[in-house]
Amino acid sequence: MIALKDLTVGYHGEALLSQVNLEFPQGQVTVLLGPNGCGKSTLLKTVLGLLPPLGGEIFYDGEPISSLSGGAVARKAAYMAQNHTVPSIVAQRMVLHGRFPYLSFPRKYRKEDHEAVRRALETAGGLDLSNRPMQELSGGQRQKVYLAMALAQETGTILMDEPTTWLDIRHQLEVMATARALAESGRAVGLVSHDLCLALRTADRVAVLAQGALQLAAPPEEAFASGVLDLAFGVRVRRVETPTGWQYYCE
Repeated sequence: MIALKDLTVGYHGEALLSQVNLEFPQGQVTVLLGPNGCGKSTLLKTVLGLLPPLGGEIFYDGEPISSLSGGAVARKAAYMAQNHTVPSIVAQRMVLHGRFPYLSFPRKYRKEDHEAVRRALETAGGLDLSNRPMQELSGGQRQKVYLAMALAQETGTILMDEPTTWLDIRHQLEVMATARALAESGRAVGLVSHDLCLALRTADRVAVLAQGALQLAAPPEEAFASGVLDLAFGVRVRRVETPTGWQYYCE
């Protein structure tokens, strides 16, 4: 489990979020919500050691991240970034990059690496893309490959920054269903989302970030009842009960 204690994040000494105390528990989907520019992506990058914290501590299974090597962090937590370069390789080779934390240099892929890639592509719904050049794929197809690359790391935690970008509605639902399935298999899943209603349908907990701080970390029902979502986004969040549970909408 990843735990944040009094974490302050930002750039060039300027804080975007201060004194954040938050956990990403195993078996749960935690969704980071908040207005544009509030620091959601910056928080994820700091949690992964890609940016230095401005204050506070980050713990991986009780160990401070400062005591872990980059390879050790990558074997504990995978990251699906919001933006990627698009190299001139086929999708399967791209997903193999997710196996780097387990390989020494020069990298020689093993049978288990190729098996992990196949499983990851299948889980991400991209097995049919294996031999397609990355540069020929649509934005949505590339998202499937990037998700598979993160899954191929086979870590206990997966953190995703806007994983439904470029996807149509059906594939957005599939990605969020994958997030739920990963949590139900025992992994900790953390993701940034701008789709408030879809996030509330999917999350076990939402962490609402606004005005430079963590405003609330709670189950969706509690977050809705608190009114903090209305204040953070400047909208009226409403819900209606359906046979499959609460469905949220904004007005």
